[in-house]
Amino acid sequence: MSRNLHQHPHHQIRRADRAVDDENWIREFIQAAPFGVLATQWEGQPFINSNIYVYDEARHAIYLHTARSGRTRANVDAHSPVCFSVSAMGRLLPAAEALKFSVEYSGVTVFGAAAVVTDEAEAVAALRQLLEKYFPHLRYGRDYRGVTPEELRRTTVYRIDISAWSGKRKQVDADFPGAFHFPERSV
Repeated sequence: MSRNLHQHPHHQIRRADRAVDDENWIREFIQAAPFGVLATQWEGQPFINSNIYVYDEARHAIYLHTARSGRTRANVDAHSPVCFSVSAMGRLLPAAEALKFSVEYSGVTVFGAAAVVTDEAEAVAALRQLLEKYFPHLRYGRDYRGVTPEELRRTTVYRIDISAWSGKRKQVDADFPGAFHFPERSV
């Protein structure tokens, strides 16, 4: 018989042996992941959107942006609770039985409230943090100019105030028989 998972905190990992309780690992993982997936909802319909993002440790918040109008904006305006996830896939793990095939993985799931950033200074700072994360070899004022007020009016910057997060990973011995990485393909 299955457990009633709704009796447990939403951020609690079902498989305790895969849970990562190390706050530093969670923080480093979320800072390093290249993109995340934002889950919102509208009238009971889930919606996900892949985004680049930046974790602001001082505010314990995630910043991301989208177009000025669209489903993400409408959903966040109507329902602030969101979920945000980042993950990485490790090696594929073959087995002699189909049910025992597996994969190494790591991930962090964030729960919180999303809001549109209305303060211009905060929005500009968040966009600058995004550029610094994804283009660390380029310098503001030397290689590019900052966002202008006109450009800022064409985007929506969001802040997710984190209320809870959880980390999860599966790793096996380095010499696992037959383990291999999923082949990279250009899409």
